[in-house]
Parts: sequence; structure tokens; C-alpha cells
Amino acid sequence: MSSNNKNKYKSFLIKLSAITIAVIIVINVSYNLLIADKIEMINKVLMLSNKETIDNFKVKIRSEIKDGLSKEKILTDEDAKILYRFYSKIKKELLSAENN
Repeated sequence: MSSNNKNKYKSFLIKLSAITIAVIIVINVSYNLLIADKIEMINKVLMLSNKETIDNFKVKIRSEIKDGLSKEKILTDEDAKILYRFYSKIKKELLSAENN
């Protein structure tokens, strides 16, 4: 091989290596940013059968309820309207079921 061909070959290998490393980094970052969070959330949901996880959820829910009770207003106006409409609909369906 001539020295010119060796230099071209060496340059090609360096560029190929740089591109390969760049692609691996992009794939890794994409995975960590996009997919890993979703997989972690799915794993948390699937672990609901684990007693320790259930206990952690209970503690978290109790803590949030206590925090909400210490506030003057728990719901936003929009949330209150939605919940009232939901309550009214359930009430109608329960009354309908009672009459049948």
C-alpha cells in the first residue's frame, strides 16, 4: 500500500470510530431521557403486589391528605366543578338503580 492509501484508510477508520461512538452516545442519552423514566413508572405499578410498596403508597397518601387538610382550600374551582358533576352523575345512577 502506498502512504497515501494508508493515510486515507487511517482517516476512514478514525471517522468511522467517531461516528460509531457518537451514535452509541445518542442512543444511550435517548434511552435514558425517554424510555428509562417510563420503564421505571411501569415497574412501580407492577410492584403494587409488593407489601412494602403498598405500605409506602399508604404513607404517601396519608401525608398528602394531612397536607391538604392543613390548607384553607383543597380543590381548585375547576376541580370542584368536575367532582360535583361526577358526584351528581353517580347519584343519578344510584337512584336509577334503586328504582329498578
